[in-house]
Amino acid sequence: MEQDYPQTSPLRPCAIWKFVAVASIAAGVQFGWALQLSLLTPYVQLLGVPHMWSSFIWLCGPISGMFVQPIVGYTSDRMKTRFGRRKPFIATGTTLICLSVLLIGYAADFGYAIGDKLDQKIKTRAVALFVLGFWILDLANNMVQDPARAFLADLARHDHRRMRIGYAFFSFFMAIGNISGYAAGANSKLYKFLPFTKTKACDEYCANLKTCFLIDIVFLLVVVFFALSVVSEPEPEDRVNRDDPFFSQVKAAFRSFNKNMWTLFLVTALNWIAWFPFLTYNTDWVGLEVYGGAVEGNQRQKDLYDMGVRAGALGLMLTAAAAGLMSLGVDPLSKILGGGRRLWGVVNFLLAACLSMTVWVTRTAEHERESMPPYSPPKLSVKAATLALFAITGIPQAVTYSIPFAIASMFSSDNGGGHGLSLGVMNLSICIPQMFISLVSGPLDSAFGGGNLPAFVLGAISAGLSGIAALTILPSPSSRA
Repeated sequence: MEQDYPQTSPLRPCAIWKFVAVASIAAGVQFGWALQLSLLTPYVQLLGVPHMWSSFIWLCGPISGMFVQPIVGYTSDRMKTRFGRRKPFIATGTTLICLSVLLIGYAADFGYAIGDKLDQKIKTRAVALFVLGFWILDLANNMVQDPARAFLADLARHDHRRMRIGYAFFSFFMAIGNISGYAAGANSKLYKFLPFTKTKACDEYCANLKTCFLIDIVFLLVVVFFALSVVSEPEPEDRVNRDDPFFSQVKAAFRSFNKNMWTLFLVTALNWIAWFPFLTYNTDWVGLEVYGGAVEGNQRQKDLYDMGVRAGALGLMLTAAAAGLMSLGVDPLSKILGGGRRLWGVVNFLLAACLSMTVWVTRTAEHERESMPPYSPPKLSVKAATLALFAITGIPQAVTYSIPFAIASMFSSDNGGGHGLSLGVMNLSICIPQMFISLVSGPLDSAFGGGNLPAFVLGAISAGLSGIAALTILPSPSSRA
């Protein structure tokens, strides 16, 4: 049954509140993503997975994204139901997110129930359930975020400035979700609000993670239900061939990509090679190298590591706060600098500087530990420098979460393509770098002593290259920007 789409003139601009409502979906999704980034790498190590191998678990996202997002984008461009084109995917993905975070949060309990021993070094059943939940979660995140972005592009009706504004709102709500998720992750006593989460197989850290995910479920359901209830999808335009099979459309999409789109792919790939090491290992870096803790050391080393992870979660909350403020300035700053690509290029140099500064912070913390009593947390100056570094990264993060997607939608609009498929195919320039980092970061770090700095230095170099490419070879979209 086809949807009775509202007869909205393409010349009549969509109300801004509708962009805000749809963009708010990002807050719910990003709340869970923030928990993934801040707590799951330490959590999987607590289940017994060595640091070197934990990076391979993060292959879940890019592998699923390479296949899921183009398929979802292709299908959502062509689907006609009484619920719309984008909404069925957003609703289905939301349901899967809720189920997956329950599986992740209760992995230790389920693993213990089916045979894991409490004194087991590697809790194989819990790890298997965790990985399964992690795969489903990444797949579900892909099912929600790209259709939501395509929904915003649909509402913009080929108006480039409104596309940029819509994606800026999306970036803003991603920051809101990040702030909420990191704030929850930084509170080590949150589980006391739901005391049943602490069990024989699930200690305080695990119980806190479980509580955070239960909060995430409620938050996500509220924002998604509100957005899908109050905003109707605009009437779809017949600008895509609905009869061509999927692989033919993907091939056609690649063939239709001119030099501009391929350049955007290159700049985006370099940008995400820079981001993924820090996004994946930032809290582990603080616990291991800044605070001098250890996952498998004595109790005092474990306590130091946990303190560092919590401090890292607080730092990520500052990152999100800075990103939220910056996202409100993306549009005016783009105008001042003469286009979004120039703003993107400039902030990539700032990202390179931040990643380089992790070396200085680490060496300073190590030097000061030599003159302090054993198992002492770092001095206030080191803590302040660490948190400041996290906060500054929020500036390039806001731009990364908005400008590349806005440019992709503008190029797609200029070429007459479907936003869903174009954004899905563009996601390959994010998935491939994530796979690359997942495969090389663990062995690279182990080759240089087991820390996180080698991957961060690689990221700094890539960020600099991305900034140069954005400023020199990436063209601006056409005049409607």
